[in-house]
Amino acid sequence: MSYNVLVVNPSVPANTVAELVSLLKSQPDKLTFSSGGFGTPAHLIGEQFKLEAGVRAQHVPYQQFPQAIGDLLNGTHAFMFITMLPVIDLIKTGKLRALAVTGPKRVAALSEVPTIVEAGFPSLVVEDWTGFAVKRGTPPAVVVQLNAAINKALAKPSVREAFAKLGAEAVGGTSAEYGSLVSEQVAHWKKVVTEANIKVAP
Repeated sequence: MSYNVLVVNPSVPANTVAELVSLLKSQPDKLTFSSGGFGTPAHLIGEQFKLEAGVRAQHVPYQQFPQAIGDLLNGTHAFMFITMLPVIDLIKTGKLRALAVTGPKRVAALSEVPTIVEAGFPSLVVEDWTGFAVKRGTPPAVVVQLNAAINKALAKPSVREAFAKLGAEAVGGTSAEYGSLVSEQVAHWKKVVTEANIKVAP
């Protein structure tokens, strides 16, 4: 499990989330944010941010993240929510400015960057997670066996250290907990899509 990071082009006059919100409020619909595609986490987190902060900004989707990041780097767009791994080095070298990570606590890979909670938006804690799934109807005994093997691997210090370097955390857990997470996420993003009035283009 990892988190996203809110980044801006260094030319944007905002060093904090509060300053970005003020900037967006002063220029409604004038600034843009990029994502790797319509309906991607980067898009949906951006829409939730707009709802929570009461700001207006135009979303510009790309087919791939490298294109979206590239146009953020050249100043075409103002900000972006993105998973940390592709932009850690860009943040460290000053090519992008990180305003907050979407986690409940700071992450080791970007320990100097405040959390979205510290920035005053606790409802914007968003996890970027990956899980294992099997075909419906797989025997319960097999599910239990696979779950135990995966949890054993994730508990290894070398694995946990490797994840930490990427700004991620090896969580593990039961298959029931994973099922609950999926259900909660579906319900959460359905609410965001509805409130932001996001519709699939015909």
